[in-house]
Amino acid sequence: MNERIVCLDIGDVRIGVAVSDPARIIASPVEVITRIGWGPDTRKIAEICRRYETVNVLSGLPLNMDGTEGFQAEKVRALCRQLELAGLQVRFQDERLTTVSAEQSLLEGNVHRAKRKTTIDKVAAAVILQSWLDTAPEARENFD
Repeated sequence: MNERIVCLDIGDVRIGVAVSDPARIIASPVEVITRIGWGPDTRKIAEICRRYETVNVLSGLPLNMDGTEGFQAEKVRALCRQLELAGLQVRFQDERLTTVSAEQSLLEGNVHRAKRKTTIDKVAAAVILQSWLDTAPEARENFD
């Protein structure tokens, strides 16, 4: 197992992207994609996966606070179906409160407000991925 995992924090306007190291221990934020549409978004994510030599994608799933799936989760699943059609293997991770956690990390790091706005999505993706890596060691090995 030395294949990275690309993680997505999918929103209506932007997609935050993070990636694991090859050993699947550490998550790092890498970029923010401005949403254009399913086709261009899918191609951009597939290109990022090629860059990191992986087909493994972990997507944050925005659940309601009671754990149910709402409209936003349906939109995330719809984009992820397109990613699967493009040959990527997609798994999901509960992303409740990850943006809050990412915001707190940026505040603690004294990141200026304007910079927080441009980085929050990729930091949230890294929080989602790191949480998954930390809580699912057996899944790390069985993603493929």
